Amino acid sequence: MAGPSHDPALYRERDLVRIRRALISVSDKTDLLKLAEALAANEVEIVSTGGSAALLRDAGYTVTDVASVTGFPESLDGRVKTLHPGVHAGLLADLRLEDHERQLADLDIAPFELVVVNLYPFVETVASGAQGDDVVEQIDIGGPAMVRASAKNFANVAIVVSPESYPAILDALGGGGTTLAQRRQLAARAFAHTCEYDRAVATWFAEDMLGADADLPQHLTLKAERLATLRYGENSHQRAAIYTRLGGHGIAQATQLQGKEMSYNNYVDADAALRAAFDMVKPAVAIIKHANPCGIAVAAPNALDPIASAHLRAHECDPVSAYGGVIAANGTVTLKMAENLKDIFTEVIVAPSFEPAALEVFKAKKNLRLLELPADWQQERMDVRLVSGGLLLQDADRFPDDIESVAKDWQLVSGELPADEDMTNLIFAWKACRAVKSNAIVLAKQSATVGIGMGQVNRVDSCRLAVERAGDRAAGSVAASDAFFPFADGAQILLDAGVTAIIQPGGSVRDDEVIAAAQAAGVTMFFTGERHFFH
Repeated sequence: MAGPSHDPALYRERDLVRIRRALISVSDKTDLLKLAEALAANEVEIVSTGGSAALLRDAGYTVTDVASVTGFPESLDGRVKTLHPGVHAGLLADLRLEDHERQLADLDIAPFELVVVNLYPFVETVASGAQGDDVVEQIDIGGPAMVRASAKNFANVAIVVSPESYPAILDALGGGGTTLAQRRQLAARAFAHTCEYDRAVATWFAEDMLGADADLPQHLTLKAERLATLRYGENSHQRAAIYTRLGGHGIAQATQLQGKEMSYNNYVDADAALRAAFDMVKPAVAIIKHANPCGIAVAAPNALDPIASAHLRAHECDPVSAYGGVIAANGTVTLKMAENLKDIFTEVIVAPSFEPAALEVFKAKKNLRLLELPADWQQERMDVRLVSGGLLLQDADRFPDDIESVAKDWQLVSGELPADEDMTNLIFAWKACRAVKSNAIVLAKQSATVGIGMGQVNRVDSCRLAVERAGDRAAGSVAASDAFFPFADGAQILLDAGVTAIIQPGGSVRDDEVIAAAQAAGVTMFFTGERHFFH
């Protein structure tokens, strides 16, 4: 239903609004007493509720309880306290209109010029692991109503939803009042605040809908806040920025410890590197260039410095392509790893943490960007991708930590069951293959990549590329393919190069031909029954 229509001629100009009466109801009490001191010094009447009123009164400030304004006591454990005409008429009266001014006088209701409200800590409560009614009780009702009412009436009311805006209010108190432009800006922040709050509540109610046995949500709300404007996008003529998502725990929340500003491509590659390194349970390193791996490896058995060992083994896969690469480690970057990187040009290193001695070494490489992941970093449960006119949502392609138990269900279609060490190598190759752009072929030895074929429009070319990059190392390696071989020709390239085992999903109409080729070569082949395309 449309709102009421008014004659524009009836509106009086109102830019500077002096603050005479303030309504305060906050859960975040940061710097509240500092604000109250300024309000009291300027003889502003303070109306407040619950804990805010108690804090102000205990600090010696005169406070009018909301209950005395409404003539109705706070009730239902605080669920009802500000939802009353005595409050909302004072928030919504448009004093540019003589009729509104007259109605307030008839109702004996005083207007508010300042409203300071932030909402119950719903997001923090959910993040703490709370469940059920404990979460429900943190769904604010009166708070959003006051924020929205005040923001709608920005022509007359300044709405503050964060202590970050207190300095501007302190200046306004000393400067005669808030300006229309200032109130409009505060209103925009307020509506964004309630929008994000409602999104968090809606997400909590819908989160069970993302379970494996349930439908994907009918409605999807995404909200992000700009973290930084980047120099440019993928190319210098494209504008770009990075945004953070509330509740996110990924590359956007990482702390940059040193180096030049991150670029658009740096973020894309760093995220791809994380995808590759954190698929591994053992200490692992991935080196990425243009969103594709140059090398992925876990530490050598009994390595004295596992993460440094993993890096050297990953680098050996393709040292030429690793030049100017982006590196992710799934463990603490050590002094030894830093020393190994002294003479290798690298754009970014991202890891959960860095040894202080490693940071000292990296200081000599002033342009090198170092990113430390947030303590609560985790891989996303869902993947979202924008397409023209909409977006795509899917379950994230993940491996279970106990993939060995899953491997027991793989179908052995050729050759003999490998020894434990060889099976570990096959599992590594299969996991590494997921991080490679399709069509993907990975050759590996001792849980380190030795040749990678990626991003080709046919699987035969990917096989040729992987073998070419591996060179002599192809002999005795194992091979993984992210999807089935449509013909035997691609697999034959791997067999001719001397691979000892192949792992692939299976499912081609010509599987029998591929199996026959493997059997003729006396090579082990597994079907996993699961594809891992990565576009």
